[in-house]
Amino acid sequence: MTRLLLLSSSVLYGSGYLEHAEAEIRDVLGAVRRVLFVPYALFDRPAYARRAGDRFASWGYALESVDRADPRKAVAAADAVFVGGGNTFRLLNALYQNDLLTALRRRIEQGVPYIGSSAGAIVAGPSLKTTKDMPIVEPPSFDALGLVPFQISPHYLDPDPSSKHMGETQEERILQFLEENDAPVAGLREGAMLRIDGGVITLEGRAGARLFRRGASPVEAFPVADVTAHLVGAA
Repeated sequence: MTRLLLLSSSVLYGSGYLEHAEAEIRDVLGAVRRVLFVPYALFDRPAYARRAGDRFASWGYALESVDRADPRKAVAAADAVFVGGGNTFRLLNALYQNDLLTALRRRIEQGVPYIGSSAGAIVAGPSLKTTKDMPIVEPPSFDALGLVPFQISPHYLDPDPSSKHMGETQEERILQFLEENDAPVAGLREGAMLRIDGGVITLEGRAGARLFRRGASPVEAFPVADVTAHLVGAA
């Protein structure tokens, strides 16, 4: 019954906040008209909630911040959940502080739609180990929601052959992750998103993805494509 939409980013160059994902967001929400927003990834939560609320209101949805009520009661009553982007460490730490991991898992398993952007997409996976964010706070654990069995690496950038920068590429960092962990990784380019409906994982959006597994060569995928076999099960 799981229904997820995991976005690489909330903003795509040339468009406004979440505009590039409007059709996919409407599709995953279906008949739902009320959305619970989790603004924990940014410091100014009220301003973040206003920004997200304005966008959803322009589409005809009512969005309420989880901060405006008892968080666990709000999650238990949610018709849909949107977890915004920002700093992944701050987001996961706040989820632990408010004891929301189990409550969120329960609602998503019951079929409530989950939309996660950037950091909100990362925490849908097993852990935050594939984030590029600075650890500005220390959560009790790196373990995240585990709604999917693979990791998300958003804002995926391919190496620039003209660059003189000698630091590690995003692909090199993902390969280092796979040296220590055995979980597939979806490197989502800007504009890419993953739709999970039941047991099917579909790459959607305006850009492709690079899919990584331990012991296998990376795979290029382009929307619209069923990528279930690359992200679930044995290699």
